[in-house]
Amino acid sequence: MDLRKIKKLIDLLEESNLAEIEIKEGEESVRLARTPRGSYAPAQMVYAPAAGDAHARPATAMPLQSPVDAATGGARSAAEPSHAGPALPDGHVVPAPMVGTFYTSPSPDKPAFVTVGQAVKAGETLGIIEAMKMFNPIEADISGTVLAILCESGQPVEFDQPLFVIG
Repeated sequence: MDLRKIKKLIDLLEESNLAEIEIKEGEESVRLARTPRGSYAPAQMVYAPAAGDAHARPATAMPLQSPVDAATGGARSAAEPSHAGPALPDGHVVPAPMVGTFYTSPSPDKPAFVTVGQAVKAGETLGIIEAMKMFNPIEADISGTVLAILCESGQPVEFDQPLFVIG
């Protein structure tokens, strides 16, 4: 698809109240989406008594905690996973461009698109995400070596969730 057409679509999206636009020409498709400007979700706060003052008035503002964090003082057992997720290896992270179901191969009986340690070129398919009965290829945006595959095949993924690390 011509870059001038894409720029015109961006201008159309900016000028309208649309949040998303998708155009298909033959086998090529372009999907543009935006988040509303100026919108934000304020952090939730809960008041907790100052340390050592059992009958205290709300004295300090603390971020909202889970019941487990409140009961354990934020300490987690080795068996309980942290919500922060695993540490990512150093390298370029390829995130999920959409919400859907991630697959490492084109079908269950076919080999995976890539494996850890494999060299890839920019534009090469790393995996696919199924969203609304459409299979969308996830392509490498840089050349390098696949250092990590962060999702299992068939696993649901969220927008911007890390999928691959390329070094």
